[in-house]
Amino acid sequence: MNKPLFASYLLIINIIAFFLYRLDKKNANRGKTRIPVFVLLWMARLGGGLGAWFSMSLYHHKKNHTKFRRLVPLWIMIWLLVFVIFVAFSSGDFLEEMKSLL
Repeated sequence: MNKPLFASYLLIINIIAFFLYRLDKKNANRGKTRIPVFVLLWMARLGGGLGAWFSMSLYHHKKNHTKFRRLVPLWIMIWLLVFVIFVAFSSGDFLEEMKSLL
């Protein structure tokens, strides 16, 4: 996987997560069918944590639920680590430096 493809994936999944959280908030206010909690949390798990967090903050949605307050930031940190590792290992310089240390 190359860097632009990986970055595009993260951008798209975060946009989708943002709008799903927004839609769930609108549906909650209108008394319509809600998006299941597991779907919202899976969006963060799949890399959409930042979009979920921004939507939670902007629309004041799910902010008081312990699951969301703990799991969404956790998945943001995990994906940030994945992103940093991916970028670091995809550059040949980093790999050469690691080989020289071993």
